[in-house]
Amino acid sequence: MTKGHQQVDHNIDIAPGDEHLEGGGISQRVLGYLIGLGLAILLTATSFFIAGTDLFWQPSIPVALVVLAIAQMGVHLVFFLHITAGADNTNNILALAFGVLIVMLVIGGSLWIMANLNHNMMPMDQLMQIQR
Repeated sequence: MTKGHQQVDHNIDIAPGDEHLEGGGISQRVLGYLIGLGLAILLTATSFFIAGTDLFWQPSIPVALVVLAIAQMGVHLVFFLHITAGADNTNNILALAFGVLIVMLVIGGSLWIMANLNHNMMPMDQLMQIQR
């Protein structure tokens, strides 16, 4: 280090998924993908283990599976889709949020329609009279 110049090691502060932004070599990028793959396999195996064993309290299994599914989504977003909180990813995060909003609206609307479907159906005796 010379006077007036500071050497900064950028390899220390690289977020998972941002290896390509800091000029990391191909080995660093491949390592990021391999870490993501390892985490994805671990989370998937853990989900199958929890669902197929009697070692856990039965009512807690759906909660554990939801938590593992959310963690799996996080791994895929960060390690494979490279969506991080960096300044250059603002559009990606907004697009992701909009996509999640649309999916939630479709799911919520579908559940609402299915819940009220029986209430809005014509009674069976009136339906039978129409068919005669």
